[in-house]
Amino acid sequence: MAEASRVLQAALIPNFNPFNKTHLSQLNPVTFRRNPVHCSVSTSESTKTVATQNIPWGCDIDSLENASALQKWLSKSGLPPQKMAIEKVDVGERGLVALKNIRKGEKILFVPPSLVITADSEWSCAEAGKVLKQNSVPDWPLLATYLISEASIMESSRWSNYISALPRQPYSLLYWTREELDRYLEASQIRERAIERVTNVVGTYNDLRLRIFSKYPDLFPEEVFNLETFRWSFGILFSRLVRLPSMDGKFALVPWGDMLNHSCEVETFLDYDKSSLGVVFTTDRPYQPGEQVFISYGKKSNGELLLSYGFVPKEGTNPSDSVELSASLSKSDKCYREKLEALRKHGLQASQCYPIRITGWPLELMAYAYLAVSPPSMSGQFEEMAAAASNTADTKKDLRYPEIEEETLQFILDSCESSISKYNKFIQQSGSLDLDVTSPKQLNRRLFLKQLAVDLCTSERRILFRTQYILRRRLRDIRSGELRALKIFDGLRKFFK
Repeated sequence: MAEASRVLQAALIPNFNPFNKTHLSQLNPVTFRRNPVHCSVSTSESTKTVATQNIPWGCDIDSLENASALQKWLSKSGLPPQKMAIEKVDVGERGLVALKNIRKGEKILFVPPSLVITADSEWSCAEAGKVLKQNSVPDWPLLATYLISEASIMESSRWSNYISALPRQPYSLLYWTREELDRYLEASQIRERAIERVTNVVGTYNDLRLRIFSKYPDLFPEEVFNLETFRWSFGILFSRLVRLPSMDGKFALVPWGDMLNHSCEVETFLDYDKSSLGVVFTTDRPYQPGEQVFISYGKKSNGELLLSYGFVPKEGTNPSDSVELSASLSKSDKCYREKLEALRKHGLQASQCYPIRITGWPLELMAYAYLAVSPPSMSGQFEEMAAAASNTADTKKDLRYPEIEEETLQFILDSCESSISKYNKFIQQSGSLDLDVTSPKQLNRRLFLKQLAVDLCTSERRILFRTQYILRRRLRDIRSGELRALKIFDGLRKFFK
């Protein structure tokens, strides 16, 4: 949610310190009975297959079976009386619905810190938490392991009512097979992001397993701490973790608050309120009884929302929507090596992706396109163009090279139309895709995934169509202006003759 998935995925891969010399014999024996989960996934095939073994905790994603128990536990544990309740809803399947009138500008929720899960939360199995902290495991892997640890002992954990209300299989691209990613998202750059995310999760699990779990098998038995349970816990983190700016930017799971669904029409978000000593949000619109209450998960594109949360807003409703446009240097360019060297100095490659919005394209893309079409006579400007093409620069530089403006816009148009052709092909073929399934349940899943993919590709193509229109009009204006100039020049030449 909100801020959490903006964090660089490099944070997933822990950079552990050497093992502290505390031995397992110095720790108290484990007295918890854990529920095993046998993983049927080969880690070497992690991006090709997904395990079918069900997680033994949690509930169906649209289930209200554990909602009342969660509400009762939260109330007994310090959550003040609420103006909202968990109900089945049209947007999000489960959500918080207003029980009373809620005013615009009203602070609601007030989840106390004792009911918020952070990297500092107390472990039921204190020894396991001590080992991870001694080895400087970063917050994300630490929280992922914490969730599994608490879930596996269920009733012995103070979080058992919360975990029972979490989805058994979160909506996330982590649960799409490689075949499904290749088939349904072949036109979208979000496919590469999804594959990278799966790879990061698998790499994180393998790192933890080799460095820690294998050395402490009594604390981290493989039948509990395996790839399937880590897929579940990271799916929960990607879809529910928030960053609380007023709690020193801590990452947190906020029970009850994480039942709030996203709307592109609101801008309010969860944060810690120091005056009331609780996690709150301030409504930016009024709600009547029976209306679903929303927050914002952040200014994210439809692709990013699908990647982390498993949904795609209706076409044209997300003002933050964007599409990644791929652009590449031509290997036949006489200055290919010089241009590539300039790009690499600034952390770029021969092929780069830039976000295109309905309102236009970034200055970095324009700078990259200038570099791509620039002739050998402009080699002195290659470095400047490459620097401006890097989105890591402190200040954005709006370069202008009128002598190659037309070629630059044509380069972006060609890249845009190349992407549009891929989207057209997928959308035209989507009605005849072979779903290749036998069971009704699997068929429903495939139909659902295909519809998500069609919705995403339709929204991304819409942005490309708008970009195509703007580029064609600008090129037409440039060329008609050049034509007028030529006619004037020709008239003057004839006059002086």
